[in-house]
Formats: sequence, C-alpha cells, structure tokens
Amino acid sequence: MKQDDPETVHGVSVIRGALTTEEQGALLADLRSIAKVAPPFSPMTGWGKPMSVRITAAGRFCWFSDRKGYRYIETHPDTGQPFPPIPDLALRVWRAFETRADPDCCLVNHYRESARMGLHQDRDEADFGFPVVSISLGDPGLFRIGGTERKSPTRSFWLHSGDAMVLAGENRLAFHGIDRIKFGESALLAGGGRLNLTLRRVAKAD
Repeated sequence: MKQDDPETVHGVSVIRGALTTEEQGALLADLRSIAKVAPPFSPMTGWGKPMSVRITAAGRFCWFSDRKGYRYIETHPDTGQPFPPIPDLALRVWRAFETRADPDCCLVNHYRESARMGLHQDRDEADFGFPVVSISLGDPGLFRIGGTERKSPTRSFWLHSGDAMVLAGENRLAFHGIDRIKFGESALLAGGGRLNLTLRRVAKAD
C-alpha cells in the first residue's frame, strides 16, 4: 500500500492509488470469497423499493435497510450467518488514517451500470469521532459531498480504482453520495462495475 500523505480534494482527504494494481486484484479475490459466504443483496428503501446498489459486508456488522428503517445487523439477512472477517488489505488502508481501534464493519457496495447512491449521512454509528474510510475498486465513480445539512452546496470529484478516501472531522457527518460511474472503463471487474468498501466503527471502542 502506498503511504503517501493524503491530498485534499474539495476538503476531503484522498490517497490516490493507495492500492497497487496487484493489491487491488488481491483484495478483489478476498471480496469474492466473502460474497460466497455472505451473498450480496439489495436493501429496501423505507418506501419498499430495492436499492440499485447491491451490498454485503465483512466484520461484526452490516448496514441494513427495510420498511422498519436503517440499522446495523450482525447476521446475514438471508443465511442467518455471521459475516466473514475484514480482509487484511482493507485493515491496512484503515490504519493509514486511524490507529486507535480497528473497524468492526466493512460494507461492500456493488455498483452496476445504472446504479447510484443518493445523498445521505453515515450517522447510525455510536461514536462519530471515528472516521469512515472508503476504498474504490473498478470503474470510476463520481463522488458528491455537501455539508451537514441536506440543502448545503455540493462538490463532486472522481474516485478511481485503488483510491482511498476518509470522511472525518467536519466532514464526518457530511451528506455524500455517488452520482454515476464510468461503466466499463476499468478492466478490474469482469463485465464492468464498481466496488466500494467503507470501513467504520459501529460500536463504541473498548
């Protein structure tokens, strides 16, 4: 993993090319193993429609949504089994930004050609003093970030395969999302698409 200091893009800390091509391939192999144990699924929105993004997770927790609302779960909604451990490569990226405690959730979002993620806040965790760390794999994604209010002005920039990004400090509760991807631009995922890993602390650290 590249240990360069993060650059600041629209107020957000980003390590461009944090993972080498070989490391991206190794992490992708880890994610395929995770998907065999914890198959990706499409959460439901509050009004009962499936999200365009398919998700799975590693670690103790996975984020989940249905008509009852947003929350974290500790077992897969279909298999009832715990989620697999977080890959070592993903933990190394987290530790480049945060060393007080390791994450207990690695959410994996899979974006196909028309998938997007609307503006939202990550605010279901116990301690906002810990960051949310993102790792991009595959096709570029147009990341949008605003402020802590939904009506705040937004800025956008592209995240590419191997990039790592952190939401911390004043940006920890910023509204953010993915507007679109450049489908088929990367050769990492057969058939195109983007994988985004977000690492976070859900429970309070000991």
